[in-house]
Amino acid sequence: MPPPSATDALPQGEFRSLSESHRSVVLPAGAGAFRRFLAFAGPGYLVAVGYMDPGNWATDIAGGSAFGYTLLSVILLSNLMAIVLQALSARLGVASGMDLAQACRANYSKPVSIALWVLCEIAIIACDLAEVLGTAIALKLLFGLPLTWGVLVTAVDVFLILALQRFGFRRLEAFVIALLCIIAGCFVFELFLARPDPGAIMRGLVPTPAILTNPAMLYIAIGILGATVMPHNLYLHSSIVQTRAFGTGSADKREAAKMATIDSTVALGLAFFINAAILILAAATFHTAGRTDVAEIDEAYRLLAPSLGMGAASIVFAVALLASGQNSTVTGTLAGQIVMEGFLHLRLPTWARRLVTRALAIVPAVLVVGASGDAGATQLLVLSQVILSLQLPFAVVPLVMFTGRPAVMGDLVSPAWLRGLAWVITAIIIGLNGTLLYGML
Repeated sequence: MPPPSATDALPQGEFRSLSESHRSVVLPAGAGAFRRFLAFAGPGYLVAVGYMDPGNWATDIAGGSAFGYTLLSVILLSNLMAIVLQALSARLGVASGMDLAQACRANYSKPVSIALWVLCEIAIIACDLAEVLGTAIALKLLFGLPLTWGVLVTAVDVFLILALQRFGFRRLEAFVIALLCIIAGCFVFELFLARPDPGAIMRGLVPTPAILTNPAMLYIAIGILGATVMPHNLYLHSSIVQTRAFGTGSADKREAAKMATIDSTVALGLAFFINAAILILAAATFHTAGRTDVAEIDEAYRLLAPSLGMGAASIVFAVALLASGQNSTVTGTLAGQIVMEGFLHLRLPTWARRLVTRALAIVPAVLVVGASGDAGATQLLVLSQVILSLQLPFAVVPLVMFTGRPAVMGDLVSPAWLRGLAWVITAIIIGLNGTLLYGML
């Protein structure tokens, strides 16, 4: 392995992000561009998982049934913002040899780093909450398991993660991509049955002022933003790009950053299709039939079969939901490990870290489900995505700052146009969050 460059060296006493997988994926020497891209491909799909987790389902179903195709433009804009931010995240990991959490710890005072860590943990718990509820709802729909028991069963997936990690990072990526293909295939089938209006879809991709002036629409729109651009994914991506054993010279890093950007852009294109498909399905099936009140995942499950005229429609929907929940569990585990190690320089066994995070999500889920039933579960799903959106600035601002600093990035410092675009995206995120808080107050 080549010696680290100045920007690839970690402070004394630090350890590598995800050290058990660091530079574990060997790149073919002397291979053509396509073969090298295939060797780089994978981290983008782990990141894309977070952009189509069960929290997205709740906000997309609510948005599609209530407002038809109107909020498609929010999904599109959120996805475009995500592409830019994830490219910056990958660039940081490649150029500096640090993940975002390590960069925060190295560049900020201890109180600021601790505050950022707490905020990031809140975001991960909110994300894990969505995974818990989504998986529990899928188990109930497929096997009739009571929702409370389904929430408790999700603790078992800790052992699934541990088993997958033992087979190496490449196998973990293959598992995730296989589940993504299942989800995409399910929605191709659902859209074939729903036969949405192509003209309405195209009109929905164009933003309308009503999104900002209608409080109910704005609430769901910000939920979609929070469900699409996820704070923990920025920490995750900056770490897992370092699983590739690219060289540490300037040209090697530029190639790695380019390949990682292409990888995540393609993967996020798949995430856009799935998110848009959920909203389009809800709009074509429920909104056009006058059912603008469908906001719960299990209600959508019950109505799909009679609305589309095929019993398999509901089963396929639930299978996709289960695959989504399990996929999100994998990436949530990795993100939790990265954040704790990076901010606190603290290592816990993976099983212990996962159990702690899962317990913090299970407790509120059990309490809400026990008190208010299935309706409360869906409301909690939407709320979790709004919480994620409110946490976004605390991850995005440091990311944009670090990637614009030559001392951190070396030759891969973001050019002026990219920094400007990133700050515009940051301003939009902060502005939407401020609008939401003003409306809530």
